[in-house]
Amino acid sequence: MDEERALELDATSGSSLRDEFALPPWRDGRHPHWAYLAGNSLGLEPLAARTAVARVLDEWGAAGVEGWFEGTEPWLERAGALRGPVARLVGAHPSEVAVMNTLTVNLHLLLASFYRPTPERHRILIEDAAFPSDSHAVQAQAALHGFDPRSAVVRLRPRPGEALLRSEDVVRAIEREGRGLAVVLLPAVQYLTGQVFDVAAITAATHAVGAVAGWDLAHAIGNVPVALHDAGADFAVWCHYKYVNAGPGAPGGAFVHERHATDGSLPRLAGWWGTDPTLRFRMDPDFAPRAGAEGWAVSTPSVLALAPLTASLEQFDRVGLGPLRRRSLGLTGYLEELVREVARVRRLELVTPSEPAARGCQLSVSADGARSLAVRLRDEHGVVCDFREPDVLRFAPAPLYNTHHDCWRAATALLDLLEPR
Repeated sequence: MDEERALELDATSGSSLRDEFALPPWRDGRHPHWAYLAGNSLGLEPLAARTAVARVLDEWGAAGVEGWFEGTEPWLERAGALRGPVARLVGAHPSEVAVMNTLTVNLHLLLASFYRPTPERHRILIEDAAFPSDSHAVQAQAALHGFDPRSAVVRLRPRPGEALLRSEDVVRAIEREGRGLAVVLLPAVQYLTGQVFDVAAITAATHAVGAVAGWDLAHAIGNVPVALHDAGADFAVWCHYKYVNAGPGAPGGAFVHERHATDGSLPRLAGWWGTDPTLRFRMDPDFAPRAGAEGWAVSTPSVLALAPLTASLEQFDRVGLGPLRRRSLGLTGYLEELVREVARVRRLELVTPSEPAARGCQLSVSADGARSLAVRLRDEHGVVCDFREPDVLRFAPAPLYNTHHDCWRAATALLDLLEPR
């Protein structure tokens, strides 16, 4: 494999923001940093995050409780100030977005509103390989309403011998469930395979049978363009610690389409942070929701935790998702080229779709002994990916900070460690 070509591609493919991130060190003098390809699990730390957190600490030290109301950026609306840049990443209006809680908490909050089951219409459709937390949430919601999760939750599987769900099969399953279907909850990008789902087509099919369309954007936000508003999605949830690089356990996000913003028939698990801000400090016992998605907020946000997210969103706004997606297509395409070269002579199978539009910046490969292989990649070659059961390695060349040379290091390490065919 030609290392010089990787270096030439990095010199000519446009600049990344690699110098603006903390790169974990590697002991090899020739490669001083890890080839970090695990941004689909936890993104790297923007250097500006440290400054942002320190600024909040300084504000706290200088103003105490008055920091909520005073200063150039009072804390009271710090979460609200992030709606614009977050909305740009998910194709929404700012009023349709809220930065709050974490993904599964937000999922439960929105299912409390949008899952209104009846004996005739109570089934929830998800994919069989859904991220476990999504599966746990829908099973719990079905049980909470008195339904048996084993029959209430419909699990979609690929065709025999295939690893990916076909869009037409998803649509047919929705049509088959018909009037018995209450909610469809699918990922915009599948966490295990990196497959992109057709949000618009699946949402339309869901609405055609009278069901609610919900989306998990954990692996989509900051990765691929998404148009939640135009697609007509009812709700969506996501985290900000993967491709958005907001730090471990960072606050998550939620989307509620504007057509639901003033729907008084939708129940919700209310809390005072979802109260109309002009009324919040009257301390009235009755809930008066604020307009838009922020009306689903419950608790006071962590201002310290919002600081790294603020720093990261500034980077996305500066670069733009369009240029990042173009860089991502180049990086992932180059990695695929190298992986296919490895697969010709080593025991390795590509799981992710080959069509560039059908995947995000992730390549998943199947290999025997994948768990131990991931450890050896890190310890012997300084290449960091992640392992998922049963035998999948996920490599995510994130366009904000990864390089073609990172991809080259990953492929040459696989070539060195895998058994010949």
